[in-house]
Amino acid sequence: MIELTINGAVHRLDIDPDMPLLWAIRDHVGLTGTKFGCGIAQCGACTVHIDGQPSRACSLPVSAVAGQAITTIEAASGPVAKAVQAAWTALDVPQCGYCQSGQVMATTALLEANRKPSDADIDAALSGNLCRCATYARIRTAVHTAAKALA
Repeated sequence: MIELTINGAVHRLDIDPDMPLLWAIRDHVGLTGTKFGCGIAQCGACTVHIDGQPSRACSLPVSAVAGQAITTIEAASGPVAKAVQAAWTALDVPQCGYCQSGQVMATTALLEANRKPSDADIDAALSGNLCRCATYARIRTAVHTAAKALA
């Protein structure tokens, strides 16, 4: 039995301790906002926060995160998350939208740590989050827009 705290709720799951966190979140808890992209932690579609830090859920075994606070896109809240979500909506960032929950989670973590990121800071923080539709210019603009809203 693995006990996971996801979005503030404790879930006792009878699952293999080596199961990737992504599948526990999606298949056993029923939260489908976190996406499967590559399965090898290279694309960022599965980005969640573990104790506030962006982490790739597709390759992280549940045993490694028991006892830590896991936050998915469904529970992204607070001033930073709201500013990011508002910028994403205002600038119509998503094209297909598949990668966007991971992009939003990575951006929220960036702006929690750095309210005035440079383009280089944004590139470094989001470099591992791939967008199949190549909306990178809109993503960068949205990050700057959210940062300005927080100033």
